[in-house]
Amino acid sequence: MEFTEVVRARRMVRRYDPDRAVPREVVERCLANAVRSPSAGFSQGWDFLVLSAPEERGAFWTATTEAGGPSDRWLDGIRKAPVLVLCLSHKDAYLDRYAAPDKGWTDRDERRWPVPYWDVDTGMASLLILLTATDEGLGSLFFGVPPERHADVHEAFGIPRSRTIVGVVSLGYAVPGPRSPSLRRHRRSGREVAHWGRFGVAGEDA
Repeated sequence: MEFTEVVRARRMVRRYDPDRAVPREVVERCLANAVRSPSAGFSQGWDFLVLSAPEERGAFWTATTEAGGPSDRWLDGIRKAPVLVLCLSHKDAYLDRYAAPDKGWTDRDERRWPVPYWDVDTGMASLLILLTATDEGLGSLFFGVPPERHADVHEAFGIPRSRTIVGVVSLGYAVPGPRSPSLRRHRRSGREVAHWGRFGVAGEDA
């Protein structure tokens, strides 16, 4: 697809065909594009844990949901995704990088950072996975892990405590389903969100 077409076609997909496997090479292309994302100081403080085997995905859902708890249409649909990619940020990679001689800081003081760039950069990398999935004809979704379940996921997959779970990307072939009620909301246009020169000032032709 052309880039603009990919951007317009991307959707958050919550229903997948459980009988259509995603080829490994397609997942690898998603990850190859993810690492082209920008990162402060070229710190590249991200890791991606791919869960594609049924027992791996089962362990994820066991770690993130209540045993015997009620299910719902949202969860039932996502559980059928054949691939889950856990997007992990690594704060220490950034603190170490900016304490290096060429960056000029002499300490790893986290207060120097106006926002947690390790999470921001991992989020941007995750978006490249979503866009690549669309270009490959896949459906995809970015979703979070409940904070109280993070420790269980770390333990289930041997994730170092130095890594933070920013979110999860589900990948698979989409199947038709009801549209999210959130889509009834108005999509703000570029003109509506743009401020020129000073907040609250619209473009001349707005």
